[in-house]
Amino acid sequence: MSAKDTIKSEIDKLPENLLAEVFDYIQFIEMKNEKILLAQNYQELSSPVFAAVWDNDEDAVYDSQSSRILLA
Repeated sequence: MSAKDTIKSEIDKLPENLLAEVFDYIQFIEMKNEKILLAQNYQELSSPVFAAVWDNDEDAVYDSQSSRILLA
């Protein structure tokens, strides 16, 4: 039996008054997943723009200093 089938079976056992809570939780999980996907998409879309700003010779000195700080 798949996870989906098991969940459906358990939902069928619940009294009607608890189904609203289950539905709210499902919506919460979906919203959380959408936020994660949205943040990942923003990051992917903004990376080239920030790379153009951050990857330059003037800032190279800061890059080397920050890597030393991280390694310390």
